[in-house]
Formats: sequence, C-alpha cells, structure tokens
Amino acid sequence: MIIWLLVFYSFTFGILGREIGHFPFGTLQEGILLLGWLTLVFTADQYNWKLLNTDLVYLLLFWFMISVFQVANPAGASVQGWLQEIRAAALYPFVLVPMGFLLLKRNRDLNVFLYLILGLSLLASLNGIKQLYIGPSPGEQRFLDEGGNITHILWGRLRVFSFYSDAGQFGASQAHIALIALILCLGPFKIWKRVILFGLAMIMVYGMLISGTRGALFALIVGIFLAILLSKKFKVIIIGGIIALSFLFMLKYTSIGNNNYQIFRLRSALDPKEASLNVRLTNQKILREYLSSRPFGGGLGVIGVWGEAFNKDKFLSTIQPDSYWVKVWAMYGIVGFTIWFGIMMYILGKCCGIVWNIKNEKLRIKMIALTAGYAGILFCSYGNEVINTAPSSFVVYVSWVFIFISPALEKELKEQENKNLNTA
Repeated sequence: MIIWLLVFYSFTFGILGREIGHFPFGTLQEGILLLGWLTLVFTADQYNWKLLNTDLVYLLLFWFMISVFQVANPAGASVQGWLQEIRAAALYPFVLVPMGFLLLKRNRDLNVFLYLILGLSLLASLNGIKQLYIGPSPGEQRFLDEGGNITHILWGRLRVFSFYSDAGQFGASQAHIALIALILCLGPFKIWKRVILFGLAMIMVYGMLISGTRGALFALIVGIFLAILLSKKFKVIIIGGIIALSFLFMLKYTSIGNNNYQIFRLRSALDPKEASLNVRLTNQKILREYLSSRPFGGGLGVIGVWGEAFNKDKFLSTIQPDSYWVKVWAMYGIVGFTIWFGIMMYILGKCCGIVWNIKNEKLRIKMIALTAGYAGILFCSYGNEVINTAPSSFVVYVSWVFIFISPALEKELKEQENKNLNTA
C-alpha cells in the first residue's frame, strides 16, 4: 500500500541521501504522494469519497489555503522559499490525511502501522548505538565533516542522529515511539508481547538519551500525563502521577546519575538558567519586537534553512527559530500562529474525546498511545522543529486518521466478536 511505502520512506530517505547522494531524495516524497493520488483518481469508483466529509480534512484544507495565500505576504519573502516551506508546513498533511481516510479501513491496517513504526524506530535505535560505539558510516561522517559537527559534536561527544536529518529529530522520534511502545506494553495483550514492547521502549529511551536532545524529554512527560488521564482508571492516575512526578523531582532536585553524560545533559532541560534556553528566549524577545508591527509574519520560507538559502536579505533569516512554534509565528505572524495552534489543539481535543468513548480495551490502549504520541510531539515542537519533519510528521498524520476512524474500527471488532459467537 502506498501509505506504508510513504511511512517506510519517511524513516529512511535521510540515510539514502547521505550514503548515495546526487539525487533529491526528499522531493521523492511528493512523487510517492502523487503516485498515490493518481491511483485513487483512476480507481475512484472503488472508494467511498464521503469519508472525506470530516472536520479534520476541512481544517487541513483551511490551513493549506492560508499557506497558499502567504505567497502574497507583503513582507516580500522569496517565492522559491515559500515553495520549499509550504511542502512540510501544509501540503503533506493536506494530501496524506485524505488519502488515509480513503485507504485505511481495518484493524489489520492499524496493526501493520504499529509494527512498521516500531520496527523502523528499532532499526534507527540500533544504528544510533552503532554510531556512538563503533562510529559513523562514510555518509554520516561526510555529514559531520561538512558542517554537521558544529551542532552534533559537543565537548568531544557525538550527538547521535542515526538515519534522520539531525539529532533533534532523532531524539524526538525516539521519544515519540518509545512512548507508544510503553503505553502499549500496559495493554491487555499476551505477556510475551508486553515484554517485547517494554524492551523496545527502553531501547528507544536510550536512543533519545544518546541523541542529546533535551526537548525530547517533554514529549515523554506530556504524553505520559495525557495517557494517564485518558486511562480513566483512578488507581492508574494516582500511581502513574506519583511515579512521573517523582521522576521529574529526581531530575530537577537531585544529582543522581550525573556521572552519566546523557542523564546530565537531559537534566539541564529543567534548568531555567541553561545557556541555550536563554539564547532562545533572547531570540524570541527580538522576534516579538520585530513582529509586533507584522501581524501576518514575514512569509513562508523566511526563517530557518530556507530563509538562509532564499531570503538572505531578510532580517528574519538571521535568527534561528529553534522551535516550530516560533517558526510558525515568524512566518505567519500572530494571526497565523493563533489559527495554527487553535487547529492543533482542536485536533488534540477531538482525539481525546474519541478515545474517551472507545469501549474495546485493546483498541482503546492503541488509540491512547497514538493520541499521547501526537500530544508529545506537538509540545516537544516548542523546543525543536519536529512536527513538520519526517518521520515524526508522517507518523502523526497517519495517527490522526486512525484515531478519527477508531469508532468504525471498534464496530468492525464488535461484528467479528458477534460472528465468532454465532459460529461457536
């Protein structure tokens, strides 16, 4: 199926670009999406197009139209920068989510998705461990030699990035999938499956630690607290809350584990005096002043990588966003940021409401895992560009689809149970 190819490719195109090169592997994502939509159009009579009549599709269409109109932003950002930025900012979710509603229909699809992201994340973890203890591959070493070492080697230690674009994305993705595995291992599954899921979660937590990405901690924190609340079990809420708060207390107020570099660096995420945090706050203060007279921002592609490439003459290109929230604010202004954040929170609230009403325990724990994963990535994106970057972005978009169709998946499970009872 085309969606599985997209998910697989979102995890692996980075290493293809590093090891093979001389080909725009990133833009091949559009090629796969185009192929998928051409297939859908030419076989249109096989699909129920009424499934696209949902608030999620309308919201993504609305955001895509806002992003299209940004090409005429009076700040005068480069059209080429806009074209590059709109892909991740609005095109991918708008194209992939409707495709998901048309193609993803069964619990078997949900299970394939979970196996796929868990397996690919495990491979990424193992490659990251190999990077740290054996050394980078030739392509990975080239990435470091050509400037990657500035942000990926700190105090002589490698910030592991595995297959991904950078250590920030690797760490956040590892935290995201670790969270999903950890929640699933608490579900009503066979003991051997729960043991494997717990083992996967621990390996990926280690992957998060060796990435040196401190912001990834908040993906775990936010996701765990949301999962505890969605469990609707009073004992779980109390015990889980105590354990989570105790862990945060240990990180914040003790020095336990400081002899381990990864734990020491993770602990600094909770330090309000940490140097890089203060640099970010200073940059945000500068942006606040600059954007106070620009309610619609500086335009797509004016800040970050595409800003440096196509908008060097613009002030915003000289400031590092270091956050997707800040990037949206700089590109779309306070008006656009408010709309974007409102859409993201609406989707999160709708997902929570859907999960709250699911009765089937196995399906429910899967949906809690996907919802908590989305919440973690959304709030982790305050510290890094994550929710707009593969593979996290693609995992989130497909997760939205499964959560929104979960009432239909529950109906399928009920029908199967009734059929089994009738044939017993």
